[in-house]
Amino acid sequence: MYQKEMAACALGQKRAPLVLKNAMILNVFTNEWIHGDIALYEDTILGVGSYEGEEERDLEGKYVVPGFIDAHLHLESTLLNPSQLIHQALQKGTTTFIVDPHEAANVAGTEGIQYMIDDASECDANVYVMMPSCVPSVSFELNGAVMNAEQMEPMMKNPHILGLGEVMDVKSVLDCEPEMMKKLELFKKEGRMMDGHGGNLSQKDGACYRLAGIRTDHECTTYEDALREARNGIQILIREGTAAKNLEAIVQGILRDGIPTDMFSFCTDDKHIEDIAANGHISFNIKKAITLGMRPQEAYRIASWNTARCYGLDSLGAVAPGYQADLVVLNDPKAVDVCQVYHKGHLCRGEEPCSVAVPEKLLDTVHVSWQGPEVFDISMSRGEQPVIHTIPGEILTDFTLEEVPVKDGKFCPDETYQKILVFERHHASGIVGKGILKGFSIHGGAIATTVSHDSHNLIVIGDDDASMNEALSELIRCKGGYTIVRKGSAPLTQPLEIMGLMTAMPHKEVAEKLEKMMKLAREMGIPEGIDPFITMSFLALPVIPKARITPRGIYQTENGCWHEIRQESENERTGY
Repeated sequence: MYQKEMAACALGQKRAPLVLKNAMILNVFTNEWIHGDIALYEDTILGVGSYEGEEERDLEGKYVVPGFIDAHLHLESTLLNPSQLIHQALQKGTTTFIVDPHEAANVAGTEGIQYMIDDASECDANVYVMMPSCVPSVSFELNGAVMNAEQMEPMMKNPHILGLGEVMDVKSVLDCEPEMMKKLELFKKEGRMMDGHGGNLSQKDGACYRLAGIRTDHECTTYEDALREARNGIQILIREGTAAKNLEAIVQGILRDGIPTDMFSFCTDDKHIEDIAANGHISFNIKKAITLGMRPQEAYRIASWNTARCYGLDSLGAVAPGYQADLVVLNDPKAVDVCQVYHKGHLCRGEEPCSVAVPEKLLDTVHVSWQGPEVFDISMSRGEQPVIHTIPGEILTDFTLEEVPVKDGKFCPDETYQKILVFERHHASGIVGKGILKGFSIHGGAIATTVSHDSHNLIVIGDDDASMNEALSELIRCKGGYTIVRKGSAPLTQPLEIMGLMTAMPHKEVAEKLEKMMKLAREMGIPEGIDPFITMSFLALPVIPKARITPRGIYQTENGCWHEIRQESENERTGY
């Protein structure tokens, strides 16, 4: 009876329950705008053409496109609990989120993942979860949990689990390491999607990666890298987040060479809430692509149909019969001026979702042991020392050996070089890695966070030991977060009490606090082009080129080398 009634409405023999009248509708199959009506039956599109409805809403010639899909994001990186972030992005037109909760998993394992699923389920949006593949990201990392194939298998029965999250440990794939092969085979035999994390793979490495069943990559920062991987059949997720901005380089290459866009999708990966509120979510990716010269129809197709097809989401990504009624109504398609958003045929009116209660265990995850301010001393000799460089607009770093300021056998920071320390924060082991940072340029204090990908240990950067010690103490006190300390002043802090990654505070309060912290960070020397918080949070991730700092020390990711700060010898100290 249900199907018969739908058929009668689709044929125009009966009024549809709801018809959106007089719209310019994007057909993603033919890349054309079609004037007409959209007939809806509950959550399903019945047809596009000329229809009458029990209820009719005149769209007055506005444009309608499929709901936007974020192909890859970490909800934790927005600093809000999942329901708040999804609600904010929904207002900007994103109706589908393909989420990798590996931040939560690295802190709290399956309990962290389940919390993310439970809270996201409260939202009027499509939320799919990719099972974190690398917990920890590499075998030598010190994190809060370990997840192997045996632990993953029971969770695959959860209907929210779509596939395997970004496989960051590329070397283990290329070397066919047994534990990684178990994970890949587990998802391959189920016919599940598997995400990648390659970035600059050679043609042969990319072929091996794809052969293992990995089908996407969001880490390409140049068009040349993206094209090489796309030629291997890897879907390129064009990333435009708060810190990592790769869209311009890749889209300019696409437009220059005139290649088809079927193998490209949009994602944000990591985007702060104040950035979303001010500039948009996937809507920003679309607008930027159009500004660079891409046809609007093509940009909207990348943001919807391409991703739905890639991930096997057969009911999503098009305004056409049989598809779920996830729709974005636009005043102006070139400006991506969002007027209304529909999810499953219902107009999203902006009501705040209810968050689930946070398990107590997830509110007590910061456990650091340290010996006091003297821990911030970095003893060294004169001569070349290993230095990590930040790069504006990127989460990549550079690595050099340079002579740095030394006084009385200790590193002496200045406006060019600062101290960077990472404290193991899950098991109070007392393990701490020390290094030298260039390009971040903070002076007259310290900045610190427990958001430190992917193991989320506690990272502190600064040029003043007392301020660095104050920042460390502050984050232990508030159970995690971001803090910035100007020398001689009280800390300015955004608590992130949920796993040291997120907060249940209202998004407006978080945005206001972060704005103040950003202003102070700029006053203390952190240059434009470097997001102080997101850039800082990636400095400990040992799977991204070229160098990182972990609790075990300085790691050069491209060749797997560890670098120790050269200590002053006995002869150097005594003058003999």
